[in-house]
Amino acid sequence: MPVPALRVEYAEISLLGGRDDNQDRCAVAVSEHAALLVVIDGMGGHADGALAAETAQKLLVEAFWHTPQPLFDPLGFLHLALGRVHEAVVALGATLPLEQRPRATCAVVLVQGDSAYWAHIGDSRIYLVRRGRIAERTRDHSHVEFLIREGLITEVQAQAHPMRNFVECCVGGEALLPEMTITGRRRLEPGDVLLACSDGLWGALDDEAITTPWAKAGETLSDALAGLAKRAVTAAGPGADNTTGVVLRWLGPA
Repeated sequence: MPVPALRVEYAEISLLGGRDDNQDRCAVAVSEHAALLVVIDGMGGHADGALAAETAQKLLVEAFWHTPQPLFDPLGFLHLALGRVHEAVVALGATLPLEQRPRATCAVVLVQGDSAYWAHIGDSRIYLVRRGRIAERTRDHSHVEFLIREGLITEVQAQAHPMRNFVECCVGGEALLPEMTITGRRRLEPGDVLLACSDGLWGALDDEAITTPWAKAGETLSDALAGLAKRAVTAAGPGADNTTGVVLRWLGPA
């Protein structure tokens, strides 16, 4: 029985913000039966953050194109691909002191059939927006997210917390495989929007800002994403981080 073709719209953007260079990388790879969204945030406090991000993006996209589709084991694919990415980024800094080694955070989404699977490491996020609300979002591997989960601070307090940018795990650095959160199958509904983004995009915006652009009449997905990214840069002010996002709308079965 033939596998139905995937019906999606997608877009990507990466803005410099107020920084001197852009250490974020993003990609969308779409085949007849599957799609991959990738956002990598090279950690600017470490040497060669851009190289870490470039390496991670390249390996993830290559892994997707070299895997028969639709994928037989999406969760296994995500786990193995991120493990290989981590090993490659660790190797980039093998001769450097630990504190200077390249590092990155990442968010990866795989879509096939009527389902989505995703994984993240660090504070790059994934949102599932359904009928104008956030149906799901990833939880950062960060100290502030831990405090929120424990009820010690609120989401509002987190925005000004002094450890707001402290990430507890990432790609690269130590050889030990980092904590990665891999989310199992999520059944999609027509019109669902999946957004993967760096903290430069979500950090300056509230949930309402994340959910509102996708339903505006007469606006393309690319225009909606561009508007959201520019809004994030403006809200963050002169010190705005690199601001990156990839978005996909699932249009329903063929």
